[in-house]
Amino acid sequence: MTAVAKDTIKKFLGEIPFTAELYWLVRQRGRPIQARFSLKHLQAELPAMVAQAQELAKTAPKGKKVFIFATLHYWIEHAALMAVSLAAQGHDVTLAFLPYADWQNDLNRFDLRRQNVYARKVLTLAEPLIKIVSFVNARAPYMPLPDDLTQAVRQVSLYDTQYTLQTEDVDTNGEIYRLRLDRNREAAQAALAYLRGNRPDVVIVPNGTIQELGVVYRVARSLKIQTVTYEFGDQRQRIWLAQNSEVMRQETDGLWRANREKPLNEVQLEKMKSLVMARQRATMWENFARLWQDVPAQGGEQARAVLGLDQRPVVLLATNVLGDSLTLGRQVFSKSMAEWISRTVQYFAGKPEVQLVIRVHPGEVLTHGPSMMNVVHQVLPRLPEHIRLIGPKEKVNTYDIIDVADVGLVYTTTVGMEMAMSGLPVLVAGHTHYRGRGFTIDPDSWVTYFKILGQVLENPREHRLSREQVQAAWQYAYRFFFDYPRPFPWHLVRMWEDYHARPLSAVLGEDCKHQYDRTFEYLVGKPLDWSKIGE
Repeated sequence: MTAVAKDTIKKFLGEIPFTAELYWLVRQRGRPIQARFSLKHLQAELPAMVAQAQELAKTAPKGKKVFIFATLHYWIEHAALMAVSLAAQGHDVTLAFLPYADWQNDLNRFDLRRQNVYARKVLTLAEPLIKIVSFVNARAPYMPLPDDLTQAVRQVSLYDTQYTLQTEDVDTNGEIYRLRLDRNREAAQAALAYLRGNRPDVVIVPNGTIQELGVVYRVARSLKIQTVTYEFGDQRQRIWLAQNSEVMRQETDGLWRANREKPLNEVQLEKMKSLVMARQRATMWENFARLWQDVPAQGGEQARAVLGLDQRPVVLLATNVLGDSLTLGRQVFSKSMAEWISRTVQYFAGKPEVQLVIRVHPGEVLTHGPSMMNVVHQVLPRLPEHIRLIGPKEKVNTYDIIDVADVGLVYTTTVGMEMAMSGLPVLVAGHTHYRGRGFTIDPDSWVTYFKILGQVLENPREHRLSREQVQAAWQYAYRFFFDYPRPFPWHLVRMWEDYHARPLSAVLGEDCKHQYDRTFEYLVGKPLDWSKIGE
């Protein structure tokens, strides 16, 4: 039988009640139908985990009505661990899920139902401690979405397509966009029907920007339900949290407001210096789980020699990776990051008195979308002698270029903050967490951007940051790296390794509880008090 014929039969059977469920019981014998949607680790750990949670819940005070949503096997496993831990603390927890293995490939309804019955079988091991809801089973009859959610579904589908194809230009008639639009619309309808009829005190959603995760976040906010989003960065045992906003926006207004007048003490300053040195030397540091450079710093003069730079002013333009979720929807005055780079390169093409160094993000080696190299070459197929383009694979340390740079240009990359820490004037073109903190230049239109850029280039030394601005950049960087991520025992990456090191009974026991109690309180909606962070 051909693959097309099989798919046709599955589509037909997918609409007949109980066919997929019976097939799974008889043929799959309780196993996942594909390796990419396996909950085997959760299945192995849940019985003991639930037993620990039930014992802890006996003495826990009555908590809130909490709703958690997840899709994709890794988020479902993490959300289940989160749900059980909150139930152990006395909360009335519902875990809702969609059993998709990935977000970019179509799945016929027959296989979706088979994955659904498998996921339900695993997750029901947590009942009656938590309530399990499948949005496959909870699908409401078709109903038109309110205008705000219709627009939200389109926006999330746009982000999904940009994220998947790693491009900023989206064909709304394309296969990926149509797939994401259909799935997101179904998720919005299921979430809207469920949350209207079972209104919780708080909704918890991973990420909250893309895929069905982003849709459920927007449905909850449309219903004016308190919503918490969470994600994970480079640091082990740390979690990013946001209340009533998308965590990937990394909104640090409250953090900075509460701490901007607090200078760093000697211990904090040394800690920040140590991290900066590790980033420059391309070495691991404490609980950070990745390197920031491929090669250690060799020094500014070495970089100047390798790149053939002379004594003319040097402008460093550092790019982001296209489609990175930290760049989605971050436009200020440009239509896209690519347009900003394109027009900036055109501007410098006529300024041979200045040397422009474009550092393409090393992370591009892991992507499949268009490179910023292509954007530059579309503008200038042959680069003039005063413009250098450093590709993602080139063994050049970004911090060496910062050493010889006079001006920095960025979209949202953290390199902009680090250039400010070195005293460089930095123009920020996108919405990033450190924009507007007092140590960057933040134009809000093309006219302002080019006007200020021209003024800075006339005499870069005059525009170097003051001592107070540099100190502010260091203070902010410390708060962002060490205070913004909250203590949390189980990172998404290597989650089960973390759980074995810190099981539920230990995390919620008296010996460790004080390390994480505030984080769990913030997760269920207690207002973040940034003034007490670090105490």
